[in-house]
Amino acid sequence: MFSHMKELQYNAKPTQPDPVYAKKLQEVLGGQYGEMSVMMQYLFQGWNCRADNKYKDMILDIGTEEIAHVEMLATMIAQLLDGAPAHDQEEGAKDPAVEAVLGGMNPQHAIVNGLGAQPNDSAGYPWNARYTIASGNLLADFRANLNAETQGRLQVVRLYEMTTDPGVRDMLSFLIARDKMHQNQWMAAIEELEQAEGAVVPSTFSPEHEKQDVAYAFMNFSQGEESSQGSWANGPSYDGKGTFKYIQNPSATGQIPELQPAPPYMHGTPPAHPGLLQGNEGIQPPH
Repeated sequence: MFSHMKELQYNAKPTQPDPVYAKKLQEVLGGQYGEMSVMMQYLFQGWNCRADNKYKDMILDIGTEEIAHVEMLATMIAQLLDGAPAHDQEEGAKDPAVEAVLGGMNPQHAIVNGLGAQPNDSAGYPWNARYTIASGNLLADFRANLNAETQGRLQVVRLYEMTTDPGVRDMLSFLIARDKMHQNQWMAAIEELEQAEGAVVPSTFSPEHEKQDVAYAFMNFSQGEESSQGSWANGPSYDGKGTFKYIQNPSATGQIPELQPAPPYMHGTPPAHPGLLQGNEGIQPPH
């Protein structure tokens, strides 16, 4: 059960309208790494969680907080659109939609949303559920969550640098701080799971079914050998179960592919062998 409070988690009040910046802010609302993505990602991870209750509770704590962040951004975008379209455009641009385009504003903010936020990114692309990950493996999911918070904080920091509005910066400073906490939160949870289960996902698959001779081999598949200097090419592996080795000139060990001709009813290009080009008339596909 969810219950809505009228007060926002933190203030979302711009100092003055800025419809152009409202378009930019859409990215951290409805973009791939925006608040809608982490909100849905965390909620579904929590609802689907079959692990210890402390993980389920933690995931739903942060997922529910992200709902608040979506509301804050939507509120900020709506207020940035107050007074839009901007009225300092050419005198001839009397039509609000034309004026919006000239001003760099997203015209859909005026035409479709009535000066409100939309579940889209800054280019107008609709939010997509495929941005989210809820695999049922908490270590895999928490690493995805860390990436999402990392990319999200990077984008919010960039947006902070793109405005001088004190009110907007005040809200973004709050989101930036929360993204720092969330990165630390996921790193702590990842470390806890790695200590309990191991570093490789999934930890439940038997090494007996892996080709162990390549399990810890770094292969040089590009020009240059600078990669050999990294910790991933020498010394103990991160999971503590092997030793990295560097293969300077990896060799191919597989077969040369040779596919059979397609059946005649597929109408592909047959091999240039006379025997294969005869007697194919009237052949029907199998039923």
